[in-house]
Amino acid sequence: MIIIIDYGLGNLGSVKNALDKLGIESMVSSSISDIEKADGLIIPGVGSASEGMINLQESGLGKVIREQIEMEKPFLGICLGMQLFFSSSEEGNTKCLNVIAGKVKKFRTELKVPQIGWNQVKKKSSRLFRGIKNNSYFYFVHSYFCQPKESGSEIGITDYGITFCSAIENENVFGVQFHPEKSGENGLKLLSNFKDIVYANNTGN
Repeated sequence: MIIIIDYGLGNLGSVKNALDKLGIESMVSSSISDIEKADGLIIPGVGSASEGMINLQESGLGKVIREQIEMEKPFLGICLGMQLFFSSSEEGNTKCLNVIAGKVKKFRTELKVPQIGWNQVKKKSSRLFRGIKNNSYFYFVHSYFCQPKESGSEIGITDYGITFCSAIENENVFGVQFHPEKSGENGLKLLSNFKDIVYANNTGN
C-alpha cells in the first residue's frame, strides 16, 4: 500500500485519482500507524513551506517521516513536498525536514512568477524517469525552487530564467518540483515508476 500523506496541504485528490487510474493501491491518510505500515509514501504539497512545517511538527508527522526515511522506505515528494525535504526555505525563513542538504530559494527572474504551465525536464539517469524521453514536458506551479548542496542528487533540471533542479534522487528519497498527477502520460509513467521502486524488493502489488 502506498500512503499519500495528508498534512493539511496538498493536491491529495488529484494524486489519488492518478494512482487509481494506474491501478495502484493507495490511501490518503494522516495516521501515523498507516504511515508506519506503508510500503511507500508520497508527500504532495500546495501552499507555503512555513504552514507545511507547522502542520508536520504539530501533528508529529515530521518526526515519523524522518524515521521512515531512515528505515529506507521509498518516498516521493511532489512540489512543496519535495521542497520540505531540504534544510531550509526562503519562504517564511523556514527550517524544513533537512533530509537533503540544501536550500529552497525564491525565483529572481524577469519571467512571470510563479511559473505556471508546461516546461521541459532534462533528465539524468534515474529509476524515476525510466521509459520517459529526455526533455519531456511536465506541469509546474511554483514560485520557489530547490538548490541541493551536492549536485549528485539532481536527476532533473529545468530552465525558467535560470537553470534549476526540478527532480532529485537521494537513496530512497525522490522529489519532483512539477506535478506528475497533472502531467499527462509522462506524469503517469513517473508515478508508475515510483510504484515499481516501492515494490522492487517485496511482494506488494
